[in-house]
Amino acid sequence: MSVDRELEQRIGRVLSVGVRASAVFLAIGLALSFTSAGASIAAWLMTAGLLILMATPVARVATSMVEYVRHRDWTFSLLTAIVLLELCAGVVAALVFHRRL
Repeated sequence: MSVDRELEQRIGRVLSVGVRASAVFLAIGLALSFTSAGASIAAWLMTAGLLILMATPVARVATSMVEYVRHRDWTFSLLTAIVLLELCAGVVAALVFHRRL
């Protein structure tokens, strides 16, 4: 199997798992939100579903970086590491800004 094909398959699995897990959390949370007893659990599940959905692209970039390092493709490893650092910096900046509000 070629390196590109292997990378595409791993990324596809990461994206599939992330989207499916997010959909499950959101669906269960939405279903529970229609009952008065499960309101706090519903909110937690829907928040978790959204966080998983937002983390899925970050997991994709991390998977790409691991694969590039594994195959010793240093140029793409460096570029992907930069993208991953920028994504993480964005999350940190958002958290810091949110706490100041």
